[in-house]
Amino acid sequence: MGAGQPAGAGERAELVQTLDKHRGFLRHTVRGLDDEQAARRTTVSELCLGGLIKHVTGTEERWMRFAVGGAEAMESVPYDWAGQFRMADGETLAGLLAAYERVARETDELVSTLPDLDLVHPLPEAPWFEPGAVWSVRRVVLHVIAETAQHAGHAEIIRESLDGQKTMG
Repeated sequence: MGAGQPAGAGERAELVQTLDKHRGFLRHTVRGLDDEQAARRTTVSELCLGGLIKHVTGTEERWMRFAVGGAEAMESVPYDWAGQFRMADGETLAGLLAAYERVARETDELVSTLPDLDLVHPLPEAPWFEPGAVWSVRRVVLHVIAETAQHAGHAEIIRESLDGQKTMG
């Protein structure tokens, strides 16, 4: 353990802590909103705050399936690409946050217990992936951190457009 490094620190703990920090920014952005506010689009994009929570939840869940079983596992559950950024009839912000919390717990446990962060899987075929590329579990976790941080920033803009509230500052 290095100077200033907390007990229990290590690569896996640092990955989980970093991911959780950005999850917290995203969750903080929706504090105090009702379902109508969470579903409202405030920019020209399709994004709404509830939809961002839904998207990040689904993205994290899909990439963790990839980390365990590769592209086939990632694609084993149907995913609504068009609907992932908006709240569907009957969805609530509380329900979306509960699902996000469940997925976060599962991810944290998985990152903490996977035998090898260097395990690689070929990426699914998609125009945005280089053909034949592989990602390690470590890279997958880093990708989920980046996705979460990016969407927390999107959420900040949407929230500020909605009611002037800022997550930070």
